[in-house]
Amino acid sequence: MEQEMKVVLLNTYSRTGGAAVAAVRLLRALQKQGVSVQMCVLHKERGDKLIESVEKSHCARFLNRIRFYWERMVIFLHNHFNRSQLFRVSIANTGIDISGMPCVKEADVIHLHWINQGFLSLTDIKRLVALGKPIVWTMHDMWPCTGICHHARDCQSFHQLCGACFYLDSHAAYDLSTRVYRKKQEIYEGADISFVGCSKWIASLGRKSALLRGKRVLDIPNPIDRSLFQPADKKESREILSLPRDKKLVLFGALNVTDERKGVGYLFKALPLLDQSVELVVFGQVKSDIRRLVPVPIHSLGYLSDEKKIVSLYNAVDLFVTSSLDDNLPNMIMEAMACGTPCVGFRTGGIPEMIDHLVNGYVAEYADEADLAKGIEWVLGHPDKKELSDACLAKVRRCYAEDVVAKQYMNLYGEICHH
Repeated sequence: MEQEMKVVLLNTYSRTGGAAVAAVRLLRALQKQGVSVQMCVLHKERGDKLIESVEKSHCARFLNRIRFYWERMVIFLHNHFNRSQLFRVSIANTGIDISGMPCVKEADVIHLHWINQGFLSLTDIKRLVALGKPIVWTMHDMWPCTGICHHARDCQSFHQLCGACFYLDSHAAYDLSTRVYRKKQEIYEGADISFVGCSKWIASLGRKSALLRGKRVLDIPNPIDRSLFQPADKKESREILSLPRDKKLVLFGALNVTDERKGVGYLFKALPLLDQSVELVVFGQVKSDIRRLVPVPIHSLGYLSDEKKIVSLYNAVDLFVTSSLDDNLPNMIMEAMACGTPCVGFRTGGIPEMIDHLVNGYVAEYADEADLAKGIEWVLGHPDKKELSDACLAKVRRCYAEDVVAKQYMNLYGEICHH
């Protein structure tokens, strides 16, 4: 690929959420390969000259809050004032025109990531398409290939045309989801957009959507910096975080561990089924009423932003468990494995692509707490811990290393620019 090709990555956040973490990691990976790359975000949460924010003033920040609330209000009105489903969907009815920004105008490739919650409206995406530049859109969830939802769960309406959306508690064949689906259809038709699933799973769902029919749909995973996320001494790591030296520690993490999609109830049911005593280390917020439900001691570390402490955390524990009921390509599994820490999770989403069953971890049957407990037991009781750890490191080196992922994207950029 020619050195002077310019790429701009677009994402709502620069730090918050899995898509932001993945997009910034790709930024770094491409930069290391000599690609001229920049990132444009709505909310800049880290000082980095390669990342530019559209929020240039207090006034702009205020207007963005108004846009954010306006979109949520429209959804709230359509979903019969159901707060629990308020963030399960996005309608992109409001956003910011970035088509005239230098980083966009000068780019050869426009690379969209997660652009919801007030960054780009459908009209703004249409303006980007009108620039005539090739567009890559990485699907961190299903929103690019559905009408309005981020995860369709068992619904298959998006294969043809959304309507009677269960997130809106709608029974009408033509509703808000249909209108947004139609708008996307109009934008995508004739547009030079290549869609990339972070996992084979989400790419396969994208190919089933009528929205993406006739489009290029690939799967390229997220990258990870193996010079940062790497094995370290377990005893030292536990000392750094003031964790007990002589206990079997199981790590569970989520920004909000009470999110029903994280399936935390299955983990709580699995823990009493274990033959051996463990203690739970939680990376995320734990409410006091949750502690009463957990049958083992909890070490709550809150939300960690210091990457070195996060690396120490993965190295301090015996395994990482996720009870997520739908997940694309969880960054935490990749981070744990890069530190040589085996993982246990349900057979859902992209998780079985990451964890090789009985090789570097255990893939439990979906929503089966007994099998989840069996997986935890299998890892804790494994006779050769080094073999398990080495298998984790080999998987990361082969599939998720920065150069491996960056080169796949560079090949895609080269193809769509006809170089």
